[in-house]
Amino acid sequence: MTIPAGSPFDLSGQVALVTGGNGGIGLGMADALAAHGSDVAIWGTNPAKNDAAIEQLGRHDVELLSIVCDVGDEAAVVQAMNDTVSELGRIDSAFVNAGVSGTAPSFVEMSSDEWRRVMRVNLDGAFFTAREAVKHMVDRSDGGDESGGSVVFTTSGSAFFGQQSGQHYGASKAGLNSMMKAIAVQHARHGVRCNSILPGWIESDMTAGAFGWDRFVEKVLPRVPMRRWGTADDFGGLAVYLASKASSYHTGDIITIDGGYHSF
Repeated sequence: MTIPAGSPFDLSGQVALVTGGNGGIGLGMADALAAHGSDVAIWGTNPAKNDAAIEQLGRHDVELLSIVCDVGDEAAVVQAMNDTVSELGRIDSAFVNAGVSGTAPSFVEMSSDEWRRVMRVNLDGAFFTAREAVKHMVDRSDGGDESGGSVVFTTSGSAFFGQQSGQHYGASKAGLNSMMKAIAVQHARHGVRCNSILPGWIESDMTAGAFGWDRFVEKVLPRVPMRRWGTADDFGGLAVYLASKASSYHTGDIITIDGGYHSF
């Protein structure tokens, strides 16, 4: 890809971190970021998927790094962040995308272990990741670096509309939006922008089970005005925008990419 000289979407010299970057939405974002010149670090828990993602990203002429990291482990996140900065020099944008799905027979039958399993990754893991990324960006700002940074959470429509038998999932995603807005306000003085991306129904490992169920497709797809499921590629352009100078005044926002699903 040839990026015009002076384009605000030229990410050369930047470093992007994408958690859950070895598949689905995360890999779609990582691929576009690398195509626009950003060095990219991906964190994931599956070494084989990490390796496959790095192979895909390798067609771009940028520095790449993959780290096996369970974001629900605070010490692992601190170490992975330090290793990322040590290897790639800095982090300009952090896409806090890693997450797990959650379900139970019903709300009243939801176990405490199931509640904590989802919160551990989706909310605690996002907190650990965002905190360490913002800490790095603030330290750079205090040192005179005025380039700022961008933090982006992946949220869900369940943050607003809930999810039957998935109250823990919706609660975790609602928590991200509240955290996002507070980061945006508190750290604007450090040049840090913070936003959330809200996907609709997107083809990924997480949705494969639902998309393979004929009744689900029959009932849900007609409710998507674009009449198709989203793909990882649908998130690349937005990731580039949020990592770029073009979004320098865009913060505290929840950006929906859903083919019109939540509007219908």
